[in-house]
Amino acid sequence: MNTLKYLQTHEYLLDVDSWRLFANLEELSQTSYGFVSSLFAIIKDYFDASETSPPMDFISVLAKHFRGSLCQSHQTYCLNYSAAVFYLESLKQREDFGIYLKWCEQNEQCRRLHLAELLVAPLHRLTRYPLLLKNIWKRSTDSTEKIMIYSIKEKVEKSIRDLEGKVKWLDNFQKCRHLQEIIVWPPLWDRDKRFFIPECLKHIFKEHMAENILSPTNRHLLYEGKLTLAESTRFLDVYLFLFDDFLLVTKTKRNKKKVGGLDTGVLCPSLTPELQTVIKEGGSCKVLDQPIPLDRLVVKSIDPLHVSVFGLRNAFLIQHESRYRQCIAAFLLQAQTENIKKTWMAQITAAISCFTKSQETKKISLFRSSTESSEI
Repeated sequence: MNTLKYLQTHEYLLDVDSWRLFANLEELSQTSYGFVSSLFAIIKDYFDASETSPPMDFISVLAKHFRGSLCQSHQTYCLNYSAAVFYLESLKQREDFGIYLKWCEQNEQCRRLHLAELLVAPLHRLTRYPLLLKNIWKRSTDSTEKIMIYSIKEKVEKSIRDLEGKVKWLDNFQKCRHLQEIIVWPPLWDRDKRFFIPECLKHIFKEHMAENILSPTNRHLLYEGKLTLAESTRFLDVYLFLFDDFLLVTKTKRNKKKVGGLDTGVLCPSLTPELQTVIKEGGSCKVLDQPIPLDRLVVKSIDPLHVSVFGLRNAFLIQHESRYRQCIAAFLLQAQTENIKKTWMAQITAAISCFTKSQETKKISLFRSSTESSEI
């Protein structure tokens, strides 16, 4: 960070935003150093003092830092971490930044670690604080002091859990935002040739297109991956997205001749290598059929004897049923290995179970609220 500041004072890498890359790392380092200094100062005073001196005042130091600046500084840094890694990946594409990065990582203080590994270090340090507090609690002999230390440890653990939830939500939001850019939703008349829509009426349907279906912030991506779809005359490479409320089947479309597409310098690091390859080639993920709600989805394993004649291995079937339990779509999918097949089936089954339970809980709560309102 200091090297970057030095270079920028000499008019190099002026367009690199140090805050986007390092956030409040300097403030966090100073706060952590102040905490460690205060803690060791108390220990030193204890050993230097006589037996008649008062006991070590751990509580004031712990309360001051864990209830104040230390946790707040870590929270600011952690919430910016995903964006920092994303920004770092985009900067790595530049030759001038690559030279700066290579020179810095050769420094002995880096201990052969890359910048991405150094940026995640404060997150790992934060998770060690409860262990530190637990060790202090074990070695404390005063009952009142033990209660206060344990209380601080519980609050720190709760803060970490809350922060992890915020970070996961932010990661999911950023990933959904990028998926929204690469997933293509074809109109009804392109998806199914049975439906004829005159050109003069197509504008009516365009108003209700589903480009923003991934924008809700309460939707979470549970699992994703590449599979093979068996069609009547060919095998098709598909990419599936399993969300917490529906399954989406898409066809990966590569376009090596196309120079455009998303800028390869701004690829989201959380995207899988398969998706990053598609994007770099100017491709996209074209939706094959409407999203399959989890309460309308049925997954079945296929016996190898039934599909061996077609050259299929590790196959399973996905059915989309209507509200009247009629099958309106079916996808015969093939995984690369038997383990991948079992993983996919387990993930889908677990997602269906969780979604069903959440829907039942909502119905019960609505029933209770309606009963209470009728009583009033």
